This record gives sequence, C-alpha cells and structure tokens, in this order.
Amino acid sequence: MAGFLRRPEGRRRPKPGVRSFAAQAFALEMVMLLVLIIAAGTVLVLQTRSNSLADARHRTRSVADSFASAPGTAAALDSRDPTAVLQPRAEEARKRTGVAFVVVYRPDGIRLTHPDTGLIGKHVIGPYRQAARGRSFTEVVAASRGPAVDSVVPVFRTDGSVAGVVDVAITLETVNAMVMDQLPVLLGGVGGALVLATCGAAWASSRLRRQTHGLGHVELTRMYEHHDAVLHSVREGVLVVSGEGRLLLANDEARRLLDLPADAEGRRIDDLGLEPRVAGLLCSGRVASDEVLPAGDRLLIANTRLTDRAGGPAGSVTTLRDTTELRALSGRVEEAQERLRLLYDAGARVGTTLDVVRTAEELAEVAVPRFADLVTVELLEPVLRGDEPTDMADMRRAVNLGDSVDPPVFPVGGRVTWLPGSPMAVALESGHAVLEADLTTHHWRVRNPETAGRILDHGIRSLIAVPMRARGVVLGLADFWRTDRRGPFEDEDVSLAEELVARAAVSVDNARRYTHAHGVAVTLQRSLLPRGRPEQDALEVAHRYLPAQAGVGGDWFDVIPLPGARVALVVGDVVGHGLHAAATMGRLRTAVLNFSALDLPPDEILVHLDELVARIDQDRSAEDEAEADPITGATCLYAIYDPTGGCCTVARAGHPGPALVQPDGTVHFPEVPASPPLGLAAGLPVGTTELRLAPESLLVLYTDGLVAERDRDIGTGLALLRDTLAGRPDRSPEETCRAVIDALLPARPSDDVALLVARTRLLDPADVVGWDVPSDSASVARVRAACSRQLDAWGLQAVGFDTELMLSELVTNAIRYGSDPIRVRLLRDRATLICEVSDGSSTSPHPRRAALTDEGGRGLFLVAQLARRWGTRYTPHGKVIWTEQPLHGDKEPQLDRDLGDLLDQWDDEPQ
Repeated sequence: MAGFLRRPEGRRRPKPGVRSFAAQAFALEMVMLLVLIIAAGTVLVLQTRSNSLADARHRTRSVADSFASAPGTAAALDSRDPTAVLQPRAEEARKRTGVAFVVVYRPDGIRLTHPDTGLIGKHVIGPYRQAARGRSFTEVVAASRGPAVDSVVPVFRTDGSVAGVVDVAITLETVNAMVMDQLPVLLGGVGGALVLATCGAAWASSRLRRQTHGLGHVELTRMYEHHDAVLHSVREGVLVVSGEGRLLLANDEARRLLDLPADAEGRRIDDLGLEPRVAGLLCSGRVASDEVLPAGDRLLIANTRLTDRAGGPAGSVTTLRDTTELRALSGRVEEAQERLRLLYDAGARVGTTLDVVRTAEELAEVAVPRFADLVTVELLEPVLRGDEPTDMADMRRAVNLGDSVDPPVFPVGGRVTWLPGSPMAVALESGHAVLEADLTTHHWRVRNPETAGRILDHGIRSLIAVPMRARGVVLGLADFWRTDRRGPFEDEDVSLAEELVARAAVSVDNARRYTHAHGVAVTLQRSLLPRGRPEQDALEVAHRYLPAQAGVGGDWFDVIPLPGARVALVVGDVVGHGLHAAATMGRLRTAVLNFSALDLPPDEILVHLDELVARIDQDRSAEDEAEADPITGATCLYAIYDPTGGCCTVARAGHPGPALVQPDGTVHFPEVPASPPLGLAAGLPVGTTELRLAPESLLVLYTDGLVAERDRDIGTGLALLRDTLAGRPDRSPEETCRAVIDALLPARPSDDVALLVARTRLLDPADVVGWDVPSDSASVARVRAACSRQLDAWGLQAVGFDTELMLSELVTNAIRYGSDPIRVRLLRDRATLICEVSDGSSTSPHPRRAALTDEGGRGLFLVAQLARRWGTRYTPHGKVIWTEQPLHGDKEPQLDRDLGDLLDQWDDEPQ
C-alpha cells in the first residue's frame, strides 16, 4: 500500500498552491475551532444556569416534601398553637438547607411560620389553592424577596385530608450567584481549550504536511477512496491490485473467500494459487460487473473498477460477494416477512370478540401451524370469570389446538399444575418467556418423569412458554410446542412468541373486563326487573327479556296490580347499554311503581315521569355529564286494564304502540296518540286511547328492538309481527312469546328486547254488584242491609261484620262531606273482596288522631285497621274510596271484636 500511494517521481517539492491550500485549511480549522469552543462555552454557561435552576427546583421540592411528611407536622397543624411548634422547626430547616424561607400555612392561606415573624398570621400571596386541594407543584413566582423558585406541598392527615401547606423557596438571586461562582472556572476552561486546540491544530497541520510529503487534495482524495473501499465494504471482499499485477490490499472477507495466505499483500496475483478465472480477472485490467466466478465450493460475484480513470496510478479495485451468503440473507428476509405477516394476521384475527376463551382460541389458530405444531393456553380461574386475577395457583387449561397433534396432558377445562423447575413454572415465576430448544435434555424429566414422558411420546421436542401479561398483571400462560417434524425453536422465535402473546393478552384482558362489567350489568338488570308474576285475575301474562349482543340495556316491563281488580301494564326503553342504562332503567321503573301507587291515570303518570326525567337531567353537574349520558331517549307505554268492563286505557311517550289480537285471530295496531320521549315533552299533554277488549283478546306490548333491526326497518318488522300473531288466537301468552321471539329476532340481536303478552279476562257479572245511595243518612242502614244479604249469598259471612262497619263509615263520610251521585260497589275475585264508595266530590278524606273529647274522627282509623289496603282514586266525575279484604283469613283482626258501643253511633233504622 505504501508503494501504491508513493509520491510520483519528479515531484520532490510541494507546489506553491499546495502550501497555500495547507494554510487555508489551517485557517479554516482555527475558525471552526474558535466557533465550536465559543458555542461550547455558551452552552456550558446556559447548562450551568439550567442545572442550578433544576437543582433549586429539586432542592425546594425535597425540603418541602421532607418537612410536610416529617413526623409530627400534621399533628402540630391540628394542635392548639401550631406556630409555637412549627416556627422553630421551619427556621432550623431553612438555615440547614440554605433556602430562602420555609413557610407553613393553613389550607385557607393564613401563615403559621415565616422568617419575618411580622408576616405570621397574614394571608399568603400567590397560588396555593391547588396544594390546599391536595396537589403539589413547583414554579417560579414573584416573592417578597424577588423572583424565586417556589415548591408548595400539602400536609396530609392520616385520613387523607389536607391539614396544611408547606411552601419552600429559593430566590433567583441565589441561583444566579451560584452560576456566577462557577463562571470563572467555565471561562478558564474555555480559554484553556482554545489554547490547546490552537496548539494541537498547528502541530497536526505540520505533521500532516510531513506525512503526506506535500500531497495536494487530489492525491489525498485518491488515497481516501482506496481506504474507504476497505473500511466501508466490510460485508464484501475487497481487493486492490496495482497495474503490475501485485496485490496491494485485501480485507478480511476477501482473505476468507479466496483463502489467501497471511503474506499475500505485495505478492503477484499469479503467485497466490487462485482459481484461474479469478486470477485472470484480477490481472486483466478490465471492468467487470456482476461476473460469476468459481472459487472452490463457492460461487463469487465479482465487480471490478479501474483506478486510473482520473489520472491516478494504474490498477483496479475488485469486490467479491458470496452467493451462499446472499441466499442465506434472502432466506432471512423471507423469514422476517413471514414473521411480519404472522404478526399482521394476529392483529387482525385476535380479539375480534369480547370472549376470553374465544380470544385465546384465536391466538392458537394464528400460531398453528405457521409457528408451532401445538399451542396450549392456560388462564387463571378469576380471568375466566371476568374477575381480577389473584391466585396464580388456580389455573385451568382454556385452549388445546394442534396440527394433527393430540394434547398429551391437561384437557380443556382441567386444572393445570406445573411442578417447580418446569419451563412453565419458571416462566410464571420470572414473568419472562422461557425457551427450551431440546426438551429431551431438560432436567424437568427427572422431577416429573410421567408428564415429561407423555409429552415426549407425542413427538414434542421444543417449547416456548410465555406468560400472558397485560397492564402489569399475569393472566395466564401460552405454550408453543414443536414436534420433531420441524426444527426446534430458536432465540429469534422468542421475541415473536412474546409479541403474539402480548397482543393476545391485551385482548384477553379487555374481554375479561367486559365479562366483569357485563356480569355486573346483568346482575343489576336482573335485580331491577320483575322476578315473578304478581297475583291478579284480570290478565294471563307472559313476558320475555333478551339482552343485546352488546350487553344488557335499559328495556323493562312491569305488571302492576291496581285497586278495583285492575292491572297496569308497563313497557319502557332507555337508549344505550351497560351499567348506566340498567341503573337508569331501575330509577324509572321505581318511579313508575311509586306513581302507580297513587292510582293516577296513564297520561298523568307519563307527565309526572317526564317531569322526573327532565329534573334528573337538569340536576346533573358538568362533571356528572362528562361521566355519563343524560337520560334523554327513554320511552314508555302505560296501559290500565279494568276487568269489570274490559276497558283498557293506553298512553305512550315516544314508544311503539301495542298490537291487539282479537278472539277471532285478526290483528291490528290501535291508534294511540304519540307523545315525545320522556324528558323532551316540555310540559306538553299526553294523549290517551280507551280500548274495549273482548274476553280472550291478546294485548302485545314490546320495545323497538323487537321490530327494528340494522337490516330491517320498523315497517317490515311490524308486518312480520302481524303475520306471526295472526290466525292463532288459541295460543297461550307463553306460546305467543316463544313464537314472536323465534320469528322476529336473530340469534344475536343488536338491541335488547322486552316483550309482554297479556290475555284479557272479565269478572263474572255475578261477582260485581252495586247500589245507588241517596244523599240521606237514613240510607246507610239500607246499604248495610243490602251488603249483608249479598255477602250471605256469596258465602262470605266471615267478613260481613268488618265489611258492614267499613261501608257504614265510608257511606256516612260520602253523605256528609261528598256530593251526588253516591254509589256503592262490591267486587269479588279469587282471594279479595273489594268495596268501593264513589261520589261526585274531588275532596279526599284523611285519617287523623281524634282527641278524647271528639265525637267523630275515628272512622277512617277503623277502616285502616279492618282493611288490608285502602285508598282513594280520582275519576273525571269525582273520586272513589276503596278497601280490600282477604277472603281466606290471611289477615289477623287488629281490633277487639266487641265493637257494639261503636256501632251504636249509626242508626240502622230508616229515618
């Protein structure tokens, strides 16, 4: 190489231009050094200032944290005289740490300590409310002593409340003084660096001129090109050959490919014993591109370029590449592409559902057979239930998937126990993947020969065990197995297995969280929906509730017995799914039950419910609205059926109307006035419809999820519902529910569905009797006598005394305080006797505690004691006071039966 780069003969002295070039290079080098040193000095000064400022921040924060968390600080703040305790400590801390001040103040900003005692007891200036709410902060503020770095830290009591605030500061004047103290050292260092750099540059420039023998930049460039070919072609063989056919330079790769001797450089190519074609190319002096040459058991690709194209010395540079290495590199590229495709497929195919086991199965389906012959996944028992994983010992096999390989141990669903020292146990304990390239030599065979023997008998030879972790919690274990049909796992396979399991773990954890939330929502939903069918004789009822694919929602239904043998049917829908929708549904259902207890008409109940929803939305704070949606979007249909005449009063708020199946099998949808959804009516009245239902009619109430689907509009759904209900009046409500669900709903509905089917009944006319009562006190006795005769006819003599006593009181009150027309009605069903006294007045009686000297005021008290229930409902023409009595003695009498003296208050003889 030295001979190849030797200065050409006849050029003993450098040209004048060469010296000028060297001087210019030296001057340029000095300018660059000067700029770099000045820049470095500036950066050091700025860095020193920044470090000082950062040190001030850390220093004040650490002092504040230490003082705030010191034992006794919180107790001192709650003591009778906090200043007496804390002022000496604060001053000692200030002097010891060198800060400007250590101030302690109450959460309301009143100082308890200060270096200037005159400021104690006064309000602080500056931000502090953030710390008073429990958050620490550090910032630069304008203090009384000038700008300062200020750290404010709250002092917490043991219960987590804030007892006070600690404020520690260092003034910027102190920080700047620290910087100025270091400035002479920095400037001295910069000056020394400049002097050393100047001397070094002069020495290097002089030495370079001597070593290059006065060569100019052209010669130096050519020399650099030769060296660059060697230094930067490390993955190829590089040969530099002179014009005389001597080898000037050969890198290590060329020596390996051509098997060159150690003293090859400087020798002629013909003397190196190379392959003839290789030696011929190197000595030919011609240009070659990608020429294939044999070299022993290798095929080399050679590229040759001449070095005398720019007037340089004659010679050539040849590069050699081994096609064997290229083929290996191509194989590695293909392998890397396959790994990327596998990861891409895993991202697209794993986690498509929110099911824990299915997600684990998807991981196995992606890995088999492209990555492993068998994949097993074990999950912790709490993860399968949707709970937080706790005990690592309770693990079950969730997936066994093999490519024509039967799982040797632990069937799906079985409990999995790995002995200590096994690869699986080590992976779980360490939290990292464990590779066992050859299971036949692993020491676990000694500890667990039976399990190891079954595994090896199935031809399994290699294993990667990867713990399934998500958000820092272990969920289970994924095991990748390979048989002797393919090569064992390698180190590069571990990272791929970890990536696959990491992606699956996030999906498994999401599915676990969804399972937990879904379980909570289902539990809440079941607790809020009716659990049974109330006892009543007016309707034969069947119902269904089906949650949507996305989980439980806000649909609900109710069957509510009302006074007078009437029954209320309710169906409602809250838009949305999950806990919020279920909780909102529960609130609305409770409100409907409470409003129904007032015995109000359907339209009034919906008006009250609308006002309730609007008030709930208005009462929400901004923070609550950010966490949950308002209740707008809730709908409701409310119907009251009276079995004495078959009248059904229906009102709806944004809800689909009912379907009515006549006894002859015809179906129609009655027109019910539409009203806006709950919360949006803004005080608008709600319309009602009265339907006359024949006995054995079917009234079908439903939510919109039954008739509306993503791929089906509501009109098509209603037509399908009509076809399903028509022509089968003999079906029971239970059979009707089953037929409707089967015909209208897919396997996984997109919206939850509530369905309520009721078959109407009428009370026997013989069980309903009534009398008109003149507005005359003498008519009370006649009513009692008629009531007694009717009860005897019904065989209800056991309740005759109580009934006559209650009717006497109620009729007397109607005559005295009500208005015409006055009417008495008795109704009998299977277990209840109902007494109703109606009049044209809208005033309602209220029980009160009578004084000892009062002649009246005890009648309603007797009614409340003798009846199981009693109350008042209003009609368009007045009111009805009703009582209910059990017919089978399930209510113990609460009054002494000797009430003759009380009955003397009423005259049984006509006046």
